[in-house]
Amino acid sequence: MSPNKEYAAAGRRPRRRTLLTVAGALTGMALTVAALSTANAASATTSSSSGRTTRVSAWSPSMTTGGPSFSNQTIRMVVHSSVAGTGARITLSNRYSTTPLDLTEVDVAVQASGGAATRGTIRNVTFGGSRHVTIPAGEEAVSDVVPISVSAGENLLVSLYVPGTTGMSTWHSDAFDTTYTAFGNHTGDDSAAAFGSTTTSWYYLAGLDVLSSTARGTVVAFGDSITDGYHSSTGTYTRWPDFLGRRLGAGPGPQKLSVVDAGIGGNRVLTDVPNLWQGVRALKRFGHDALGQPGVKDVILFQGINDIGNNAGPDGGPLSAQDLIDGYRTLIDEAHAAHVDVIGATLMPDQGNGYYTPDAEAIRQSVNQWIRTGGAFDGVIDFDKTMRDPANPAALNPAYDSGDHIHPNDAGMKAMADAIDLRLLRS
Repeated sequence: MSPNKEYAAAGRRPRRRTLLTVAGALTGMALTVAALSTANAASATTSSSSGRTTRVSAWSPSMTTGGPSFSNQTIRMVVHSSVAGTGARITLSNRYSTTPLDLTEVDVAVQASGGAATRGTIRNVTFGGSRHVTIPAGEEAVSDVVPISVSAGENLLVSLYVPGTTGMSTWHSDAFDTTYTAFGNHTGDDSAAAFGSTTTSWYYLAGLDVLSSTARGTVVAFGDSITDGYHSSTGTYTRWPDFLGRRLGAGPGPQKLSVVDAGIGGNRVLTDVPNLWQGVRALKRFGHDALGQPGVKDVILFQGINDIGNNAGPDGGPLSAQDLIDGYRTLIDEAHAAHVDVIGATLMPDQGNGYYTPDAEAIRQSVNQWIRTGGAFDGVIDFDKTMRDPANPAALNPAYDSGDHIHPNDAGMKAMADAIDLRLLRS
């Protein structure tokens, strides 16, 4: 079968990359040079006595600024792995903080339940051979390899001890999972007895990557609150990227791709959001949050409804469909320069939500038509078609509506993942 016919059979389009000038490529990637070089080195396939392995990203939330300050506290967070692997490493991020982050102990363990670790599984995490790490403001640190294995769908607990006062933290506000905090150093505790407070955010913890004997790459789900899992049930891992990961792991055959969720609630393609915790624009964070992932092969780009709903065009002006299309083209070009495919997803309806106006709907329809027919993406997922009300295509199907007429419920999240033709993804 010819390459073009293979793409057609899977609903993909033959690669149509726009060539960038060297200067343009460097300008677009300047903020993420360190992250990209780290990811490229980490994604290499290696051979050992146990067979062929590839380093892939197993879990990696996108981080923002504006988190709370900590002082003499242990922060214990749940990491839900999308793939099985060994040789785990964690990434800690101080990317959006203004002061250095000083940690004297970091541990990882298998979760028993809640904030309790399975006895005998706690492993010390080191950075350059040292348990003590100081991460300058604006930077990240990748740990040494930790001697721990993880199964697909298994939870690990990562505990950080902050001896001093941090100031505003780098965080991911809407985790839809439980984080446990304790005063003093309780990193080595199996028990959760000392962890008297809980939140639903992640702090400083930006990634888990592993060596997989089956997976050959990472899929990044890149988007806003719908991808982040807003209104999904806490601690149940029912975001659409979670469902996609389970589909990929269900076979037939061994799991070939991991999935990470790079969604941020309220995030936009073209402009930074005034609320700091909703993150910088996709045009700024795409290189780091998507293309910087170990083993990345595909990005599912599903973003733009916040641009439309806020009528947020470039330079403070009103938004046009062409503005958003131009933003997509920039992200596609950046991905193709890094040899990564971009699968475009149509924007879902939102009639009944405060974002909806006739003018906004016209932009959404125009953008969706371009996503479907413009030929710029390497493949298309039609979430609009899957999720709309058959009796009123401008609105979500009531069976999938969480109640706010824009975010899906758990059943809707599953329907989104089920609508993805897995042949679109490169394994």
